[in-house]
Amino acid sequence: MADSVDGRGRRALGALALLAVPTVLAAVPLAALAALLGPGGLGALPFGAAGGLLAAAVVGPAASALLGPVLIDRRIARLPDADLDERRADFVADRVASLAAEVGVDPPEVTAVRADAANVAVADGHRGSRLVVSTRLLALPKADRDAALRHALVRLRTRQALLATATLPALAAVETAALLATLLVGRRGDRTAADRRVNRIHGYEPDRERVPSWAYAAAGALCWLLLLPAWIPATVGDRFAVAGGRRAADALVARAGAAEREGLGNAVAFAGDAAGAGDWPPLLDRLSLVSMADAETGRVRGTSRQEARTRLARLRSKRTL
Repeated sequence: MADSVDGRGRRALGALALLAVPTVLAAVPLAALAALLGPGGLGALPFGAAGGLLAAAVVGPAASALLGPVLIDRRIARLPDADLDERRADFVADRVASLAAEVGVDPPEVTAVRADAANVAVADGHRGSRLVVSTRLLALPKADRDAALRHALVRLRTRQALLATATLPALAAVETAALLATLLVGRRGDRTAADRRVNRIHGYEPDRERVPSWAYAAAGALCWLLLLPAWIPATVGDRFAVAGGRRAADALVARAGAAEREGLGNAVAFAGDAAGAGDWPPLLDRLSLVSMADAETGRVRGTSRQEARTRLARLRSKRTL
């Protein structure tokens, strides 16, 4: 019981950290604008930078929550359709509806996509709930497929999908900036003689370096320093709320029965080991059954590389029950 209370506390802390990310991003322009227009500036507003910070705490999460479902819908629209025949599509929708009734949620809109990754993602927001499932996951044995779908519906019931969807635009912005800063810091400045010779032949590479490598490294380090106030809560939120939410959903699915527990373990193991991770949209990664972020993205997030193995070990132990 103590472990369960501790787990809920960590997830609550992670949720606050996730909500802090859009707040920090909104605070940069709003605090500066309030300081300019406030008593210390033009005097057009009755409050200064502190009022701008308070406004950011409302405007940031609200704007991110409005943009989240729109961003996800636009990304889903670009995914290759599974081209299921009418009978197969009706079967998938009916199976999701049956599992949703068992879990206790309204059936989400189901989108089957043609992907090699054996994964399923669930989103929620003002546009309604959406479930994105790959054809490879649908091809798994019945127990494994249903357990993975149940896991997504459990995250929908516990509002984990709602939180992840609402904070996704801010998290994606921070992650993109962190990747850019990392690339700048690690930019290779030395080129071989063969590189220089080929470039000179094509006429676009002078003998001397236009921008020295230390300038790129300094720019990347500066970007990281500016990004830290948003990156730290994003990392904490990823570790505690997103990854912790997956583990909590694992436990709830496992308690539904031995077949569900074994099926979920098989689905997590197969999704983590099978080829096709690069075929899964990175934007849906935080909403998915299994994280499929590459090594570079995982390091930027601070995500544990052992998350899937840890979940699998828990599912196959008595501790989950």
